[in-house]
Formats: sequence, structure tokens, C-alpha cells
Amino acid sequence: MKSLEKIFGIKIVDSDLFKKALTHQSYTQDLNLDYTESYERLEFLGDAVLKLTVSDVLYNMYPQSTEGEMSKIRSIVVSDNTLAQIAKGNGLSELIILSKHDEKQGARNLNSICACAFEAILGAYYLDGKYKQVRKYIEKTLTPYIKDVKDNFAKYNSKEILQEYTQSLDKNRPVYKVVNESGPAHKRIFEVEVSYNGEVLASEKGLSKKDAEQKAAYSACEKLGII
Repeated sequence: MKSLEKIFGIKIVDSDLFKKALTHQSYTQDLNLDYTESYERLEFLGDAVLKLTVSDVLYNMYPQSTEGEMSKIRSIVVSDNTLAQIAKGNGLSELIILSKHDEKQGARNLNSICACAFEAILGAYYLDGKYKQVRKYIEKTLTPYIKDVKDNFAKYNSKEILQEYTQSLDKNRPVYKVVNESGPAHKRIFEVEVSYNGEVLASEKGLSKKDAEQKAAYSACEKLGII
């Protein structure tokens, strides 16, 4: 609990809530505990707290942005990749309680698990009566990511840009194909090719299929001169 308070800068009242927020389902299954002792329900609540806060921040930061643009920015900012980056950077990932098997398999480093634990902690703080404080934390922590996405929107939106371009020519869509996978199970590296009408436009690597696809699309857009 002291480590969590240090990470988030917010005092904890109900420590049981936060123990649940850190507990992966594999641990509760190992001990035959009820699923409510894991972070699943708190993650559901924390996801809503996060999206509401980010939506409010976006609405006030960019009064001229359309709902479509704000939705796209929000989806990137609250994605597993972003939240996991935060959780790994601030040390939250080291506090997650896993089964021995999942620990050995490197589950602690999985973006999905880190992101879920992060959201569960937000949900726990909400139930702990600390919404105002956790809102300030979310705004302070995610505003740099929001600005980065807004300032480099083409980079993050390149899949849609490429598709709009190709469909303007002949209604055909780009095709993405995983051509190689490497690395351990908890840290896979995916190589993806993007092609259009049978011609390979670009190939890029990423820590997830979506990440690799986005990078490949951006490279293709640059090659075609549409960004």
C-alpha cells in the first residue's frame, strides 16, 4: 500500500480494495478464491473512470475538435499500450499478484495485464472516495500523451488515412499480413507487411500486431506521399 501511495500520490483508506486491484485472476484460481477477489470488477469500473476523465480533458483542451477526432485520440491514449507503458514506468507492474505459473511465463510484462491492473487501481481509488485526486492524477499523467497524439495525429491515424486513400482510387482496401514473429511469449515482436492490389508497400515491426500494422501503414503513407 505504501508503494501504491508513492506511485499515485494519493492516500489509501480501504487497503482490501487495492489488494483486489493488484490481484490477477490466475492467483485467485490457484487458491480457489472467488473471482471477486481479483481485479476484474474493479478494472471494469476503472475503465469508465479513465474514459470519463480523458473525455472531459479532451473536451476542454480542444474546443474545435470533432467528436470523431476526440474519440480517436481517446482510444489511443487509453489503449493497453499506453497504460502498460505507464504501469511499467512507475513500478505498478512490479506489484501485481500473479500465480507462480503465470509469473514464470512472464505474464507480469504483458501489456494487457499491466493495463488492467492500472485501471483497477483507478477504480479502487474511485470507491475509496478519492475521485477528485485520481482525476488530477489522470489529467497530469495522460495530458502529455494526449498532446503527442494530437500533434502527431497522422502518425497514429495512418491506417485510416491509407485506407481512405486506396478506396478513393478503386474502392480496394490495404491488406495487412503478419510475415514473422520472434521473441519470447511475453515479449513477442511482430513483423507486418501492408500491401495494396498485390504490391507490398511497406513492412514494419512492433510489440503487437496493431502496433506493427500502424507503423507499416505510416511507412506506406510516406512512400505514397499522402502524409
